Amino acid sequence: MRGTDSLLLAIDTSTRSVGLAIFDGAQVLAESIWESGDYHTVELAPAVVNMLARAQLKASNIGAVAVAIGPGSFTGLRIGLALAKGLAFALRIPLVGVPSLDIMAAAITPGDIPLAAVLRAGRGRLAIAWYENENHAWKQTSKIEVWTSQDICDRVTSPTIVCGELTTAERRMIAEMNPFIQMVSPAQSLRRPAYLAEIGWQRWQANQVDDPAYLSPIYLHYNDPIPEL
Repeated sequence: MRGTDSLLLAIDTSTRSVGLAIFDGAQVLAESIWESGDYHTVELAPAVVNMLARAQLKASNIGAVAVAIGPGSFTGLRIGLALAKGLAFALRIPLVGVPSLDIMAAAITPGDIPLAAVLRAGRGRLAIAWYENENHAWKQTSKIEVWTSQDICDRVTSPTIVCGELTTAERRMIAEMNPFIQMVSPAQSLRRPAYLAEIGWQRWQANQVDDPAYLSPIYLHYNDPIPEL
């Protein structure tokens, strides 16, 4: 591993929301989030180049890459992972894969109430996983499943914090129909690449890195639970 003064580039293309960040272990030097729609292929690489230029950096300054591995969009994950692997191979730097729901959970301060993190799974469905506070950090305690917002209303029967990608209508419905749920704000529900960068940095420094040849995304399965991570 390179020295701790190297930089980490974070890449998240899990859904239509795309995020990039540059982190030096102490400061987020740059961060960008935008709705890409179906244009990941044409937008991602130029966005990385532009972010490095604005930060007055070069690709050679990157010491590691962290990439969101899903669950999420098949195409989006494939494009993000391909770029991350390409950089890792070309620059001969470490690669760290981070589950996308872990990124969302990282934005919420751990407490006594369990957390459910969700993101859009297409066709009106949501990928959802539960987390509990363990030593002041969220730990995933369930398999990732595919639910609907109605499932959240019907099946959550104890106090639960919910964060993630929900529409205005979904937020209103859940708040009106389920008194057990505490909705976090839209800002806290944003999947920020800065949190991906922090998680990736910690794992990089602990030498918990992935082999680019074998790192694969977590794809969504509409009928069956996704295997545990």
